[in-house]
Amino acid sequence: MINLLHVEDDADIREIAMMALGISGEFAIIQCESGDEALSEVENSTPDVILLDMMMPGMTGLQTLQHMRKMPHLAEVPAIFMTARTQQSDVDELRAMGNVEVITKPFDPMTLSDQIKEAMAKIDA
Repeated sequence: MINLLHVEDDADIREIAMMALGISGEFAIIQCESGDEALSEVENSTPDVILLDMMMPGMTGLQTLQHMRKMPHLAEVPAIFMTARTQQSDVDELRAMGNVEVITKPFDPMTLSDQIKEAMAKIDA
């Protein structure tokens, strides 16, 4: 079972992702609607992978990951951004964070679990 932390401000996208990943039976999913909530969640837990929305009110996904990377137990946890910003410069900036991959929005719910596993394999390679 892959422990996945999903950080997404849009309730509809959280629900679609929960259903899509739940169908696979391979993920134990914890969802947070903000970067602040996610930071509270990970104080005492370590997910296997972090799935972050890039654009959120308050703290962006990038800012959230920057805070998480300061926590020793999260420094090397793979992170996957889901974003509609797909210009190569944006993708390169995210990947420069280390242990990061990018899934573009809109995503296909039927292939989301495979995309996450493929992204994790790229990060581990």
